[in-house]
Amino acid sequence: MEDYELKSILESLLFVSTEPLVLDQLFRVLALEGQEPVDRGQVLMILQKLQEEYREMGRGLQLVEVAGGYQLTTRPEHAPWIKQLHTVRTASRLSRPALETLAIVTYRQPVTTPEIEAIRGVDCSGVLRTLLERRLIKIVGRKEAVGKPMLYGTTQEFLQHFGLRELSELPPLKDLEEVTREYPDLAEVGQVPVEE
Repeated sequence: MEDYELKSILESLLFVSTEPLVLDQLFRVLALEGQEPVDRGQVLMILQKLQEEYREMGRGLQLVEVAGGYQLTTRPEHAPWIKQLHTVRTASRLSRPALETLAIVTYRQPVTTPEIEAIRGVDCSGVLRTLLERRLIKIVGRKEAVGKPMLYGTTQEFLQHFGLRELSELPPLKDLEEVTREYPDLAEVGQVPVEE
């Protein structure tokens, strides 16, 4: 097998693997029936070349030797951005109760916990805590009522997450109710019915 072809295969295998690949694993994978045998020295040489290329080219990935094998990893200096991506992705996956609660806060803000619970008919404290942690809602004040309950409203992160410039871009509640009736299984944020 030519070096360029083997290099491409090795890079693909390293990319899709979620754990370090030891040489024995690589050789078992490379031993496809009908393919010429791969030389151990050739594989080691190409792995070293890949390590050098990633290092010299200043790429976002690096090939490291870890736990007795080889693995493609991100560079440590990019950790803050990777952490932010994880935060954004986590915020995009909301449960149905979280989406329902967020919709109530969005359309009724400022709104209190008892008001949300009266609409949903269940305790919402855990869901509200999750939405606060994900910075989709915030405490915007206290209501002038018995016990001075906290008032919740949406955040800038909420607008950013849903691709809105301002709250006025939200669809009218009437339109949302029609979509919900027509497509009751749309539980994911951002799902849009597709015309066939």
